[in-house]
Amino acid sequence: MDIVPQLIANSIIAGATYALITLGFNLIYGTTKFFNLAHGVVAAAGAYAVFALTKVFSIPINIIFACAIGIVFAGFLGWALDRMIFMPLRKRKASNMVLMVASLGAFTAIQASIALFFTSQFQTLETDIMGSRAYEIFGAVITQTQVIIIVCGLVVITLLGLIAKYTLFGKAVSAIRDDEEVARIVGINTDRIIGKVFFIGSAIAGLTGILIGFDTGIEPTMGMNLLLKGTIAAIIGGVGSLYGGFLGAFVLGFAENFGIWKISGEWKDAIAFVVLIVFLLLRPQGIVKK
Repeated sequence: MDIVPQLIANSIIAGATYALITLGFNLIYGTTKFFNLAHGVVAAAGAYAVFALTKVFSIPINIIFACAIGIVFAGFLGWALDRMIFMPLRKRKASNMVLMVASLGAFTAIQASIALFFTSQFQTLETDIMGSRAYEIFGAVITQTQVIIIVCGLVVITLLGLIAKYTLFGKAVSAIRDDEEVARIVGINTDRIIGKVFFIGSAIAGLTGILIGFDTGIEPTMGMNLLLKGTIAAIIGGVGSLYGGFLGAFVLGFAENFGIWKISGEWKDAIAFVVLIVFLLLRPQGIVKK
């Protein structure tokens, strides 16, 4: 059987997954200008919220509703981190390095809490969101969950683009991206807008974690891998650029999957870092320059 169609399908699935985590990451970075290292563990928290509802407490709840709760929980977690940690630091004029270190501390604390409450064992969520059916498309096999991942990636980038272009909130975010001080002077409540950005970006992260949970499973350390792949995709595409991050995610997905065509899959992460180094050396601003 020709393996190329499956490699293409796997690349698209990986690209869509990386795109979701990168979109939230770039949305927050573009507004705050610091690397929020807690972003990956927020995705894990969203997945574990669904796991707690459906398996730990065995609440008789519709799985779609449980997913919605998990997404909202992740959004509020990101918003709470901003309100309790990042906003006070910004008001003290803390540097971006200090904010990044604080986010690393939050990452470590949340990951440890997840491991404490749910153990470090690999877990699976309930069966596929819409059943366990798989499709064969042009010789490639793809599950319904993976179809949902791809659709969600396209829907999220479309919605974010429309919000950025046609809403007052999007224009306020753009103003803060350009100059937060000027935005505050002209009457924009920057703290409230940034809080909403954290909620939206973190909710997207939660969605990513939940979809991964249905596709492959969850574990407390899953946030680190998501953070690394999201950060690499953001740098490849252009840090802070929504469309650049989306494109960078698919570049990374294709590079990884075709890179391991003739070698062991254990080299996938190494390939990701090689691609990162190449872009840092040859095009540090990324594919799409802000």
